Amino acid sequence: MKMYIITVFDKKGSKLYEESFEAPNNDEAKKIGQSILEENDYENHTSRVTSPAGELVLFHR
Repeated sequence: MKMYIITVFDKKGSKLYEESFEAPNNDEAKKIGQSILEENDYENHTSRVTSPAGELVLFHR
């Protein structure tokens, strides 16, 4: 399992939320990230999920 980080921003670019989570691969990390956004009512905010290597796995604007 790899560690991923999801970060949510407000319209000015300030962090609203950040959490680490584990996933076996980038595809699963996208699904988990989307789930976290929905559970916390952040699906309409700018957000990103990054991989341990710093790759952008999911970006929502």
